[in-house]
Amino acid sequence: MGARKRKSAEEMKEARKSLYYAKLRNIPTSPRKMRLVADMVRGMEVFRALGVLKFSNKEAAARVEKLLRSAISNWEQKNERKAESGELYVSLVSVDNATSLKRMRPAPQGRGNRIRKRSNHVTLFVDSHNIPEIEN
Repeated sequence: MGARKRKSAEEMKEARKSLYYAKLRNIPTSPRKMRLVADMVRGMEVFRALGVLKFSNKEAAARVEKLLRSAISNWEQKNERKAESGELYVSLVSVDNATSLKRMRPAPQGRGNRIRKRSNHVTLFVDSHNIPEIEN
């Protein structure tokens, strides 16, 4: 690795220390279905988002709920304290395509139709509201 590339990598590593996120990869759900769930919680306070996901009928909601709990845990681990109600919010949720499994299904007259079993990657960032603390 060259010096310039190493320096850039170190800068990215330092910048990432102040971000709190969790990733879930290769989820066997289509990205379109997952984006519906991601749009429900984007920008929401985290404990309210957990409630919305818990009572959602979508299958993808359970996976996003688990991911959100992981992101909250990562925030608590880096800050060495528990998250309070109203302190954290979901700042960014991105759903990206992953690899698709390609399968064949029989069709009439000896033909075959291609079936694409899609999967996705989800990245969820949480951030704290900038509330000024009152010193006494």
